[in-house]
Amino acid sequence: MSGTLARWLTGPRVAGLPAPSDLPAPGLSFEFFPPKTEKLEEQLWTCIRRLEPLAPRFVSVTYGAGGSTQERTHQTVARLVAETSLTPAAHLTCVGATREEVDEVARRYWEAGVRHIVALRGDPPAGATTYTPHPGGYAQAEDLVRGLKRIADFEISVGAYPEVHPAAVSADADLDFLKRKIDAGATRAITQYFFDSELYLRFIDRCLAKGITVPIVPGILPVSNFQQVVKFSAMCGASVPAWMGHLFEGLEEDAETRRMVAAVVAAEQVRLLQANGVDEFHFYTLNRPDLTYAIAHILGARPKKG
Repeated sequence: MSGTLARWLTGPRVAGLPAPSDLPAPGLSFEFFPPKTEKLEEQLWTCIRRLEPLAPRFVSVTYGAGGSTQERTHQTVARLVAETSLTPAAHLTCVGATREEVDEVARRYWEAGVRHIVALRGDPPAGATTYTPHPGGYAQAEDLVRGLKRIADFEISVGAYPEVHPAAVSADADLDFLKRKIDAGATRAITQYFFDSELYLRFIDRCLAKGITVPIVPGILPVSNFQQVVKFSAMCGASVPAWMGHLFEGLEEDAETRRMVAAVVAAEQVRLLQANGVDEFHFYTLNRPDLTYAIAHILGARPKKG
């Protein structure tokens, strides 16, 4: 026997992933960024209303480099509390502010009804290439976590880096930083996005070996603009597999096909993680809801009635 049929009959058999109905719908959370213009604010709220019926565990609102969107972040979070059924989590960073100023922002959140903070060291301010702690501020995320716990009994999520933070001296040192953030009072870690599921699975093995037992929630970035993600990934230390470039090759002027490819890539990634027992996902929506909604649907999430 030779040819195509022979290859089909004698090649390895690959077991399929479990049927979607065989697995419970995972817990979901969504990340938005605060708008800079009225038009972008309209786009953000269209996104929020589209995803709200999926009843995510929480939604987070980011904080610009150097705290550049602090007031817009606060306004968005306060409106989420007042006008939606969603549970908001506000990003808070160490950059460009004293401890007293950061503490005051945290108190304002608590008074507004916000009980969940995503505590991050933060990126250097615009124009700076390296992070320098504010002379009167929190030096690192672990210090911020301790400070927040002194103010109120916040639920606190922190960042984790399956491929190592760009500023870390080593993978082990980076994991030590994560352990210190957890020991300081964080209850969850949310990862930087990644595209190779094996990277995440190896990372959680290393976390467990280090004694980290809180949930390490995978951050998922649905990609529709591949070139933009390549540039951003080079800055934040996330690798972009060669196979991904091949999938998007030749689609620079074809946005519709890019969206379809993006949905397939992300759905395959989360389905594989789900088959490996991962039951919670954090989606970086980029304030564009349709890809995230479609992937959530594939995972078994359905709008809550009433």
